[in-house]
Amino acid sequence: MIVQRRAVPAVLAAAALLLTAGCSSDGGGPAGADASASPSRTAPGSSAPPRQAGEETPLAKGSVTVVRTVAEGLESPWGLAPLPGGGLLVSSRDEGTIVRVDEKTGRKTELGEVPGVAAEGEGGLLGIALSPDFASDHMVYAYFTSAGDNRVVRMLYDAGKPAGEQLGAPDTVFRGIPKGFIHNGGRIAFGPDGMLYVGTGESGETGLSQDRDSTGGKILRLTPEGEPAPGNPFSGSPVYSYGHRNVQGLAWDTKQRLFASEFGQDTWDELNAIKPGGNYGWPEAEGKSDDSGFRNPVDQWSTAEASPSGIAYAEGSVWMAGLRGKRLWRIPLNGTAASAEPQAFLEGEYGRLRTVVPAGGDRLWLVTSNTDGRGAPEDGDDRILELRVK
Repeated sequence: MIVQRRAVPAVLAAAALLLTAGCSSDGGGPAGADASASPSRTAPGSSAPPRQAGEETPLAKGSVTVVRTVAEGLESPWGLAPLPGGGLLVSSRDEGTIVRVDEKTGRKTELGEVPGVAAEGEGGLLGIALSPDFASDHMVYAYFTSAGDNRVVRMLYDAGKPAGEQLGAPDTVFRGIPKGFIHNGGRIAFGPDGMLYVGTGESGETGLSQDRDSTGGKILRLTPEGEPAPGNPFSGSPVYSYGHRNVQGLAWDTKQRLFASEFGQDTWDELNAIKPGGNYGWPEAEGKSDDSGFRNPVDQWSTAEASPSGIAYAEGSVWMAGLRGKRLWRIPLNGTAASAEPQAFLEGEYGRLRTVVPAGGDRLWLVTSNTDGRGAPEDGDDRILELRVK
């Protein structure tokens, strides 16, 4: 077992661009790949799944309106966590800092720099999430690449301290996740059950995804203290699902069903409905497969059309941000199946799209990703946008 973890006391004492063929995260799919000339988004012979009884489905066609630009001038933004009393926390992958954005004025205040971040390639300070008990414990969780691994830490946030000094020392919750120049995963989120879900990548070593003794290429399910969560499918293991290439987005629908996005290699990017203990096929399968031992995706896209990052659930659909695809996908759902063909919005209008987060009701926060070394930054990049969707 190569997993390393350290339980943290419940009460704390102290409050270079890589272009590799087939790495869809960087816009480096097959040479000459072009969305307009790509094969059909859906695999040959596939068809829309039947409607699931008792499920309300959204309209087949939706819409997206950009209400406003919330903030500009962000440097390599990656994760976003809305604060319950107002304000948006944003992590910078390359700077290793977390800033608070006033969603009304766009004003930015640096909380501080997270020590130990080793930003290189796709690694750095990645996803962030608030403790389920944030109102009382004021803990911010972060996933980052260190000199030797990827890990999850938590830090006390004290807004009463001066700017730049508002983050307490990081306390390591979980360590030992394989790191690489590519495929570091990084999305974290607390589920409806109060457990911490962690999306990881196989760090370029494809064999890790099928190895249940490795935490690479997995979705992990942990207690807030970093232990394997009760009820996990493999006794004593943090692994919740496996056979993933590089998990980038996590979101739940209103019935507490988990969905995840991940990068494909040369052919298919995926949106998956996650089942405990499910094997999602990588590296034996990319996209839909005839092998009954692997779970097929809800839907799939050519790498030129998507290279998906963050996802959010709102108005009956999953909304999926695309990096190389430079668009926002709407996937309307009936249960865990797509109820209609996905729609693309904002194609090319704001460049690479990294993170999308519910903002309540029919609103979303959307974060661009043009200053990450793989985009073409324009004046004002990177940005947070407020969207109205249906």
